[in-house]
Amino acid sequence: MSEPAVSYNIHDAKTQLSRIIERVERGEEVVISRAGTPVAKVVPLTGSVNRRGRGSLRGRLHLAEDWDSAEVNQRIASDFGADA
Repeated sequence: MSEPAVSYNIHDAKTQLSRIIERVERGEEVVISRAGTPVAKVVPLTGSVNRRGRGSLRGRLHLAEDWDSAEVNQRIASDFGADA
């Protein structure tokens, strides 16, 4: 059985944020409580994001001529239930 997550109260979490992040980077989960009641869980991110920076899609993304037409906007609004 796995060990329970480490828990910090909000005051301690504010003063120990760097240590909490170090624990999470090592794969641990940390619970933050307010007045003894758990309110948040800090967990490691799964996978990584490899962004190349601004403009990385330049030349790879092509917009249709009518991408911002009233008809296209109306279809999008309709898809989201926001018919005008």
